[in-house]
Amino acid sequence: MGVIEAVCTSTEKGTVKNPVRAALLKTDWGFEGDAHAGAWHRQVSLLAGESIDLVREKMPELRYGMFGENLVTRGIELPGLCCGDCLKIGEVVILEVTQVGKACHNGGCPIKTATGDCIMPREGIFCKVLSGGQVISGTEISLVQATRSV
Repeated sequence: MGVIEAVCTSTEKGTVKNPVRAALLKTDWGFEGDAHAGAWHRQVSLLAGESIDLVREKMPELRYGMFGENLVTRGIELPGLCCGDCLKIGEVVILEVTQVGKACHNGGCPIKTATGDCIMPREGIFCKVLSGGQVISGTEISLVQATRSV
């Protein structure tokens, strides 16, 4: 079992997301007001806090949301997830993994330019929202059995 370390949203695609204390996830949509929400397979993005910590060794000024991630987790092995796996956040939110990894914008994001590497293409997890609800930093997250396939 892990924890949601940060919740981040933005109103425009291709920009840094801003950490917020809480945000509403809508079923089959994503975070209310987030640019990546919509009727598609990448409604929510996740990165492991442990992986972000490793990038901070080269780029100490790195803040949550700079990779464009919606959720930062700690204590759950995100890089080991596969499409069809489901994550439960708190008591009601269920996310289904639909994609692992994504190329950086414009062939190289500012983080890749500064450090020579970016974790999003290897470790970014993208999900659809099967069951929505409020997501608050500090809420538990766990892997649950897949409930349906993409």
